[in-house]
Amino acid sequence: MAMKAIEVLDIVPEISIDEIKYRKIVEIRGRISRDTITEISRSKNEPEWMLRLRLRALELFEKLPTPKWLVGIDYIDLDEISYYSRPDIPRVSSWEELPEDIRRVYEKLGLPEAYAKYLAGIATTLDSETIYSSTKDFLKKLGVIMIPMEEAIKKYPDLVKKYFGKIFPYSDHKFAALHYALWSGGVFVYVPPKVRVPYPIEAFFLVGDALEGQFEHTLIVVEEGAEITFIEGCSAPKLKNYSFHNGMVEVYAHRNSSVKFITVQNWSKDVINFNNKRAIAEENAYVEWIEGSIGSKVTVTYPSTILKGRNSRTYSIVVGIANGPYIKDTGSKVYHLAPNTSSRIVSKSISANGGINIYRGLVKISKGAKKSRSFVQCDSLILDKYSKAYTYPHVQVEENTASIGHEATTGRLSEKQLFYLQSRGLSEEEAKSIVVIGFIRDVLKDLPLEYVTMLGKVIQLEFSSLGGVG
Repeated sequence: MAMKAIEVLDIVPEISIDEIKYRKIVEIRGRISRDTITEISRSKNEPEWMLRLRLRALELFEKLPTPKWLVGIDYIDLDEISYYSRPDIPRVSSWEELPEDIRRVYEKLGLPEAYAKYLAGIATTLDSETIYSSTKDFLKKLGVIMIPMEEAIKKYPDLVKKYFGKIFPYSDHKFAALHYALWSGGVFVYVPPKVRVPYPIEAFFLVGDALEGQFEHTLIVVEEGAEITFIEGCSAPKLKNYSFHNGMVEVYAHRNSSVKFITVQNWSKDVINFNNKRAIAEENAYVEWIEGSIGSKVTVTYPSTILKGRNSRTYSIVVGIANGPYIKDTGSKVYHLAPNTSSRIVSKSISANGGINIYRGLVKISKGAKKSRSFVQCDSLILDKYSKAYTYPHVQVEENTASIGHEATTGRLSEKQLFYLQSRGLSEEEAKSIVVIGFIRDVLKDLPLEYVTMLGKVIQLEFSSLGGVG
């Protein structure tokens, strides 16, 4: 099925900081403590079990060291960030109910039109709170649940507790613990057995101001034989200072289910982006990650899948563009735990104008995962002498019946290539865009046409004289 919903992010236009005007009811800054965590939980009227989880995560955050191998995170000063910000905008279910300034921003992003034409449901988060959430009637008739995460922990506590924090636990690393202590916003999606959602669902995340922290949590549970496509869109205006995004995605794919998770990340160049993503796939389940990482000052993301059941499969595509003095630290991780599981990882990185791309990947085939197969492809394109690309693949094989493949290439745009394209009447920016699109063409053939169109437009804009956009 062609996924026309991808047009929702045809181009994420530049948003002037003055265009997003809204008052904040609550804004919490300063040192993170038990008192502030308790205040956040109380203001949300959360159940006691969620407060206990937050406090345990905070305790671990304070104990865990900052990962020394991460680069570019020295910008972050948690003491100056607003790690909980509630805009003075009530949650609504129609675009007309939103304040005019906010509605104008969403119209520029194309969200109302996309929802009307192509999407089954949509939720938008501004800073720390979901301000718009709506699903179409047919989705409700199918029994699909799509509601803000804060609402889900109250309406469906037993269901949420079964999965929340179980797929990507807060003990995984320091920033995961920080996320669970501070999480706010995000969406919960539940697809009943054998239900195939015919159109994509989208969650859109917008950081509206400088020195903001955004910690949304997305949890998707797909029951046996069900299918869903989920789109995650991210944007921010050009800011006067940096902001910090530390989101979380947990996906549980039950037997014979299929989940496709698409991310179009086009933050402004003022955002430091941590995006923690992990799925568990049971027997015969299929999980696909498509990660388009265009904007941000620093991005750290490794979509991961635990192949828990026999014959489960995963496919991960990560396209990262570091255009300018920015860092993309991306990759994928797969854990083969059962027999006959298979994985494919494709990473395409483009570095320009001093940009740095880093691939970190992990494939682990555990003892007993007999006849499992994995293939990793890492390709890097460097457009000038100032840019860099690094590849750090890691493979652990504990089963001698496994089949593993890995290939990596690094190429540089030559002056001759650039001269030839310019001699055909193209500007330097247009020439670079064509080279980049050609470089990722083998990935594009596996993607929906609408996604290919969108990605091409964003790449052209990224290398235009306008530079990157937020």
